[in-house]
Amino acid sequence: MSSDGGAGHRADDTTSFVLQPPRPRPAPDGAAGPLPAGVTGPVSDGATGPVRAGVGDQVPPGSTTPGPEAGRLVAGRYRLLGKLGHGGMGTVWRAKDEAVDREVAVKEPRIPDHLPERERANAFERMRREARAAARLDHPAVVNVHDVAVVDDRPWIVMELVHGPTLGSVLRDGTLDAREAARIGLRVLGALEAAHAAGVLHRDVKPDNILLGRHDRVVLTDFGIAWIEGDTRLTDTGGFVGSPEYIAPERVLGQRPGPASDLWSLGVVLYTATEGVSPFRRSNTPATLQSVLNATPAPPAAATGPLAEVINGLLHKDPAHRPTADRVRALLQEAANPPAPPAPTPPLPAPPVPHPTPPVARSRRRRRIAWLGAGAAAVAAAVTAYFVLADPFAGPLPDGWVKRPETRLGVTLAVPAGYQAVRPEKDDSDRDWVTYGDWSGSLWIRLQLVRRSEDSPDRIKSSARAQMYDDNEKFKSDGDYDLHMGKATRTVPDTDATFRGRQAAGNTVTYPSDGSEVRPRELRIFYYRTKSGDMYELAVSYPAKGDFTARGREVAKAAIANLDITKP
Repeated sequence: MSSDGGAGHRADDTTSFVLQPPRPRPAPDGAAGPLPAGVTGPVSDGATGPVRAGVGDQVPPGSTTPGPEAGRLVAGRYRLLGKLGHGGMGTVWRAKDEAVDREVAVKEPRIPDHLPERERANAFERMRREARAAARLDHPAVVNVHDVAVVDDRPWIVMELVHGPTLGSVLRDGTLDAREAARIGLRVLGALEAAHAAGVLHRDVKPDNILLGRHDRVVLTDFGIAWIEGDTRLTDTGGFVGSPEYIAPERVLGQRPGPASDLWSLGVVLYTATEGVSPFRRSNTPATLQSVLNATPAPPAAATGPLAEVINGLLHKDPAHRPTADRVRALLQEAANPPAPPAPTPPLPAPPVPHPTPPVARSRRRRRIAWLGAGAAAVAAAVTAYFVLADPFAGPLPDGWVKRPETRLGVTLAVPAGYQAVRPEKDDSDRDWVTYGDWSGSLWIRLQLVRRSEDSPDRIKSSARAQMYDDNEKFKSDGDYDLHMGKATRTVPDTDATFRGRQAAGNTVTYPSDGSEVRPRELRIFYYRTKSGDMYELAVSYPAKGDFTARGREVAKAAIANLDITKP
């Protein structure tokens, strides 16, 4: 029975019992204010930010999907208003608690009917465990569970409705600066410390389970696979739970996890949030798990000082060598509140005015300076001539970049050192291409060669400029560039490009989001037609929104500037 004494309950199939009374959530340190520094996109503004409640995808407030269940009254008090999203084990509804006149999030079990009865019972018990795990924690960074309504032996979990996106959705548009990442890390650490003190391991800490709510609030949610100390009613029978790239090595090895396992996951979250790339993600689950066990990620570049120490320490393979929660908290506090820069040093007094140089000495010095100037100019001219003759198109190779020879294609590509190569299979009829990309898949560089000797459909046009204009019409009409993203919304042709003193061409193409997981993309393409009639196309693709855009444009600029085509 509900302790609130609200609307009556149907006696036939529904029971409601309150796990803990609804309580107001105190705002974390730092009251409401503008958007957190470093976050791209709406976070605190519930009027524009999407909504997330425990699991599932986000939708803007007020635009929930009605669905056939909309209007249904659950447990005699929770009126379903619209579907917020869904996850692996449930559908989340926006609902109104008619007993106290407030909106809540209600998680409905979503278990396939064809599953054996034992597996269905285990899934329902896992949901009850999620409610118990969250309900026993009293912390502002843990999602608040109000009630569990049992309908036809299925547990419906009633939670607070958190207005704001997930950290995962924010990171799809860009990265966080070190201070903001440390601030979020502190809140998640607090939630984990509260959970560990209550004997609860979360076991699935990842960006999609971290909500960024109003008033700078950070909420850890989805305790669906949490392990509760002393609870033996549900065990994992050979099943693998959690997101592979965030799972600690000891769990991959089948060892019993502890609090250090959740802290490992927090380290992966912080790395991803600042670097924009998940350090262990690979193309498939076995490869990802193998990298968790054996791969050493590149040192974080965006995170320095205490935040870098936190990340490097938490990603130690041996849990005994990871820093304690107290040490992590101290370092994150230092990263979130760095000391103010020192006051500027006052200018030094002006030096005394020197005595005039005698005419003879001044004349000799002028001749010496003129001689040195002429010599320096000659040396500079010689050095410049050498670089022009040695590599007439070379730009400055950025730090952390390397040159990759592609002998079959007759080119040398400049790419970031950590980018991975993808090449066609040996039996692939179209083998004249190579792609380099980062592990996240957000940025990639592709070089394609269309050989004149094999150009039976006459795809190669008379010049690089003509090729660019021909492709431009395809971008605007059907988006036919192996991206499957529809029509381009904007193209910016570059008809003044040159390469080795010969005509080249370029194009910057923007594709919109299709409203699903496909994000807006920008494509920078460089065209060059050799004297023998072969066509080279160098394309760089990156998100068209967020700080990834600036990073992608810099990658495109450097890759094009350092392209070396060995064929005439």
